[in-house]
Amino acid sequence: MEDQGKRILIVEDDQFLREFYQELLQEEGYFIDVAPDGDIALNKAQNNNYDLILLDIMLPKKDGLQVLRDLKLKPAKTPNVTIVILTNLGQDTVIKECFNQGAQGYLIKSALNPDQVLAEVKTYLQKSAG
Repeated sequence: MEDQGKRILIVEDDQFLREFYQELLQEEGYFIDVAPDGDIALNKAQNNNYDLILLDIMLPKKDGLQVLRDLKLKPAKTPNVTIVILTNLGQDTVIKECFNQGAQGYLIKSALNPDQVLAEVKTYLQKSAG
């Protein structure tokens, strides 16, 4: 498994979801870091190396879109790190803007079961390695 040991930052203010994603991905052998708000997320992204960042849009302090904008001004420590937006249905215009700001994909939280989340994460990690 070449994905083992990959570093993923999960940015999610909902504690239940954050812990759910963290446990799910740690069981697969990924190194997981978490951030409950946009300020912490930005700080971690700019000071640590990650293979993938899962970024919630609706966050306290700074929303996901603002985090993306700030990363354009002062990029993440990992050049061109893959950033995938965590979203709920009906945020199409925001998702579009996130893509304009550098996000490479999105996951609709309510629509994915654990196996689908893992499959999506693997796909994005393979893209980032390529």
